[in-house]
Amino acid sequence: MKRAVFALAASVLLLAAACATYRLEKSLDPSSRDFLSKVRYLISKDERRVFVTLPESERPRFIDEFWGKRDPNPDTPENEFKKQYFQRIDEANLLFTDGLEPGWLQDRGRIWILLGQPSERQTYPRGITFYGLPTEIWYYGLFPIVFVDDAWRGNYRLDPDSAPQLATIMRAQLEWKPQVETDDKALDCSMKVDRPAPGEARVVVRVPYRRIWMASDGKTMTAILTVALEVLDKSGSKVGEFRQDYPLAAAEEKREELLGQDFIIDIPLVLKEGATALHMTLSNGIGGGKVEKNAKLGP
Repeated sequence: MKRAVFALAASVLLLAAACATYRLEKSLDPSSRDFLSKVRYLISKDERRVFVTLPESERPRFIDEFWGKRDPNPDTPENEFKKQYFQRIDEANLLFTDGLEPGWLQDRGRIWILLGQPSERQTYPRGITFYGLPTEIWYYGLFPIVFVDDAWRGNYRLDPDSAPQLATIMRAQLEWKPQVETDDKALDCSMKVDRPAPGEARVVVRVPYRRIWMASDGKTMTAILTVALEVLDKSGSKVGEFRQDYPLAAAEEKREELLGQDFIIDIPLVLKEGATALHMTLSNGIGGGKVEKNAKLGP
């Protein structure tokens, strides 16, 4: 029964988290909203959550780090990936002028930005057959991607039947879209282990509030941090474990104040003979994110 109640509470908080993210995005300054809009094809869910919770003064540094992590040649003065990404946006806007949205926001624009120019582009403005719809077929090597204008208004939509081919091409294009590890941006911590007496250990986990994404209903911010510890012997076998949830709640008006503070978790452990190391997993059950830490157990 308790698990069911917790699951229901978590579901409610997740819904609140989604609503909170939407509200925070709406309250962003124009420059920050423009950044989020332009990088919609690149930014991860965790990165977006972190960005919207940052104070306005710290968002420029986040943006610099965002592009820096995607720079294929950090030693050169120019970020080639960033340059090409915005160049493809400009190309999409010039190429796909029909339809109700700017070219870069259309399906054809999205694929052009993510995959680049196709090796072959076939256009059928009157349809492939007599009773057909306006159609475009793009080839990336041997893989066709089909777009159809089912309303004859210039709004070409990606044909759902092209999904398998698109997935294959996207996997092949990972070199162009750098894969960025983002968990450390969403959640991070330090872990210190003391040995106050033989057979005992004290683990202190410090989590910067700035790294904790918290749901908000407009008045109260909430999160649930979970610490899972594995006690290991010298062979790496588990000889003990610890797991506990740590709910967080703070008034929304305290957000700025908390950004410079840490949430501290103090865990006393009783160790079995032969314990030599700890492996910790810290996760945020509401806002998302996970980080792992290892530590040796001294004498």
